[in-house]
Amino acid sequence: MKVLNIQSVVRIIGFLLLIEAFFMLLATCVSIGYQENFWPLLFGSCTTAIAGGLSILFCPGKQPMGKREGYLIVASIWVVFSLFGLIPYYTGNYIPSFTDAFFEAISGFTATGASTIVDVEALPNGILFWRTLCQWIGGMGIIILSLAIIPMVSDGSMSLLAAEITGPTKEKVHAKVAQTAKAIWGIYVALSLIEAGALWLADMEPFDAICHAFSTISTGGLSTKNNGLMYWDSATIDYIIMVFMFLGGVNFSLMYLFIKGQFGKMLKNEEFQWYSASILIFAAIMLITLLVYHTDLEIATSIRYALFNMSSLISTTGFSHVDYTQWSPFIWTFMLFAMLLGGSSGSTSGGIKTVRIVLLLKNSYYEFKRLIHPNAVIPVRFNGHVVNTQIINNVLAFIFMYVIVMGVSIIIFTATGLGFDESVGTTFAALTNVGLSMGEIGTGDYSTLSTFAKWYMSFLMLVGRLEVFTVLIVLTPAFWKK
Repeated sequence: MKVLNIQSVVRIIGFLLLIEAFFMLLATCVSIGYQENFWPLLFGSCTTAIAGGLSILFCPGKQPMGKREGYLIVASIWVVFSLFGLIPYYTGNYIPSFTDAFFEAISGFTATGASTIVDVEALPNGILFWRTLCQWIGGMGIIILSLAIIPMVSDGSMSLLAAEITGPTKEKVHAKVAQTAKAIWGIYVALSLIEAGALWLADMEPFDAICHAFSTISTGGLSTKNNGLMYWDSATIDYIIMVFMFLGGVNFSLMYLFIKGQFGKMLKNEEFQWYSASILIFAAIMLITLLVYHTDLEIATSIRYALFNMSSLISTTGFSHVDYTQWSPFIWTFMLFAMLLGGSSGSTSGGIKTVRIVLLLKNSYYEFKRLIHPNAVIPVRFNGHVVNTQIINNVLAFIFMYVIVMGVSIIIFTATGLGFDESVGTTFAALTNVGLSMGEIGTGDYSTLSTFAKWYMSFLMLVGRLEVFTVLIVLTPAFWKK
């Protein structure tokens, strides 16, 4: 095995830090525009730019990269971005605790939407903008952004793309990685602008519209208001956000093909069909439950609540426009299972991913057939193609590790003093990148967690965003051996 090329890793992280510095400078401009104290954001931008510049300066030249370097960059960049991203929160004393500031930053970059901030509306607009912008940057992927705009990282770009894009299957839009990344980011930006315009027309203030567009398309779920979308209590806004939450959970490569006129490739895609059907089926079950247990709700309102919440949970956005903790415990349990599903591979959503669930169900069904007909060759097919046995094994291993991490995490959270409901909810919230919990934590206020619980939850958010193996492989001794 080759020696790990640390210089190459540090150099690319340096370029990525320059990108973060640029986005932080945008937030600085917002703060200046609103005549606020912009120094924490400016200081953060300058510090990040200097760190990125020094990384490039001391690691010159292009060195070849392999898979190990790709995994290390992808696993570490979210941590590095969060460490620099917390600077405006911490230096501006908006979040005086370093732990809480890091928690807020990594929650943003992993598009989880969990928060320790009790009074969001007390924050200046520049900080609110940075808070939601972090989700937008991390939602589609820092690495994909770099591949789109930095030609210098083209060496080993396939390793980076393979490590960053979630899910067992990848859709190629273009032969070149950079072109694929540009196409995906083009759609990402376009959808963000369209949603912001739609929310503005729906009587949301332009600033709030932009921030919520960032939160929606990234499936992050952070809001500029303490009550979230309940602040507006608008069916029009709910349905607009519902549409874009759904799109955030769709494979962006499929959306590109749809835009190019290849409608059949998207509409006939099995993962898209299952993803769409799961939202409708779960929403139907939730609707029936609401009508049975909560007769005070009107039918139109119940339909909206059911569709909105299932779109929010399955896409792992985590927006909530109603206090669901007041609903029947059956609905809570049902919502937890919805969190696990996740959206499509190659989307901004978290969770296990629909394609893995489909492959698991198909393989389990065919296993019964194989038991009845032991001599028959019954391969698993997906989108009309035979699925490689290795992919099936990877899916089984992934789900097994996912369940193990989930079980261990519930035990760890209970050991920190959390109740069972809160421990289960917190584990699901972090690992699926939904952000919503159960019990006293409710819709996402994690300020009461212990310091250790916050750091461990930060780790789980990273594991959920990058998927189990990408993070855990870096923690194995074999990864670092020559």
